[in-house]
Amino acid sequence: MTTDADGEYRATGYAWYVLSILFVVYILNFIDRQVISILAEDIKRDLNLRDEDLGFLYGTAFGVFYALFGIPLGRLADSWHRVRLISAGLALWSTMTALSGLSRTGGQLAAARIGVGIGEATASPSAYSLISDYFPKRLRATALSIYSAGIYVGGGISLFIGGLIVQNWNRAYPGGGPFGLVGWQAAFLAVGIPGLVIALWIATLREPVRGLSEGLAQEPHPTPFKAFFEELVTIIPPLTLIGAARHGTRVLVTNVIAAAVIIGIIALLVSFGEPLPQWIAVGLGVYAVFSWASTLRFRDPPTFALIVGTPAFLCTVVAYGLNAFLSYAAGFWAAPYAMRDLGISPAEAGLILGGQGALSGFLGVTVGGILGDRLRRKHPGGRLIMVALGAVIPAPFMAIAFTTDTPIVLYVCLFLAQFTASWGLGSSAATTQDLVLPRMRGTATATYFIGTTLIGLAMGPYLAGRVSSLTGSLSTGMLSLLVTVPITLAAAIAAFRLVPAAEASREARARAAGEPDLA
Repeated sequence: MTTDADGEYRATGYAWYVLSILFVVYILNFIDRQVISILAEDIKRDLNLRDEDLGFLYGTAFGVFYALFGIPLGRLADSWHRVRLISAGLALWSTMTALSGLSRTGGQLAAARIGVGIGEATASPSAYSLISDYFPKRLRATALSIYSAGIYVGGGISLFIGGLIVQNWNRAYPGGGPFGLVGWQAAFLAVGIPGLVIALWIATLREPVRGLSEGLAQEPHPTPFKAFFEELVTIIPPLTLIGAARHGTRVLVTNVIAAAVIIGIIALLVSFGEPLPQWIAVGLGVYAVFSWASTLRFRDPPTFALIVGTPAFLCTVVAYGLNAFLSYAAGFWAAPYAMRDLGISPAEAGLILGGQGALSGFLGVTVGGILGDRLRRKHPGGRLIMVALGAVIPAPFMAIAFTTDTPIVLYVCLFLAQFTASWGLGSSAATTQDLVLPRMRGTATATYFIGTTLIGLAMGPYLAGRVSSLTGSLSTGMLSLLVTVPITLAAAIAAFRLVPAAEASREARARAAGEPDLA
């Protein structure tokens, strides 16, 4: 980070180099996460699964543990070497993706997906924090949008590669290839193994001074892993009981009551015929996040005040979380819908859906970030306009896409839906970074991703699959999710109104909560 003639920080060439590598990491992140979509029909057949099971494997098994471990790993990103953390995480999730290809049962595949979720939880908290230190605030939404475009490029590449591998492998080896592997298993191995090599490249990056981009340079944390394990105790059941007990009987009793309420709700849902694994996983995630938030108030009052205690932050998380609710469901079920309802081959679905998904998402998230930065210059909450537009505009395109029987209409509508839905990603991410201090960015990112995982990833694909299983119509499953659009819009409007005052009072509220002098 250097300064210009006016003394303002500007991004260097090395900063853009780091951003390009982090972009590659995020591409790999979503290749490994998303490839299951194009493989879903074969997995469903070979492992004797239902649509709701596929939604669970893609969303819940991955998403809950991604969110759950994201908080302590976000804390580690706030206190340790972020480059090393990303490198180790990439090696872990790549290994677990490859192991997915050795699965013989739905349970084994679910266990591997949990491992992928834990590994991938290292990436964005570290990357968001690094980007925020390499780029000044005026370029932050643009830089984060470019990084976030890896979602769509990776998702598109995963469909193309997965479809190509599964179709050609099954054609070459109708009864199973080497070691008895079928096409979908070979695809998991093919996309997982390269990440182990890329992890070595990541390790060569330089670690920037934390907070320098805002003139708030901070010393390295003296005991980063102690802080990490302390965070772990607050969110991993049943260790959460120990974490709660440390803060007194009242906190412990509240924690136990919350657990009992969640267990009761799960029992009620199961009595209505809901599948136990789905709601145990979701209940575990909700309880873990509650445990973490309730003890954060005592462990780090300034961080609690600027994240959990800031309505503007929470409304931003909910607004984009519900946007992701639709986006993740559409991203996962588009390929199965094209193959099942329109008769499109895996290779064609992977090529066209993957290609247009990568292009539309990349363009949308980049355009959304640039426009969000410009809107912010006119109004402190201007970036939230892009979040609101990204919630409303895609709805009609999505409705047409999942009711058409014409492939070209599906492709065009999905392109437009994804292009507009991705407008809010960089802007919402940048907003959450602006609302906290530099030392809190990793934790803020992990909290932000709770919305996109527990709300979006863990629920959207599953509920679409569940409705599909009950009605026999994947189209009905997807259309049922559109009822959330008004709630998304309301949360975005609330955030737009609340963000200016919250950002302006950031340092003052942190000091009032006990933060040391920031001058």
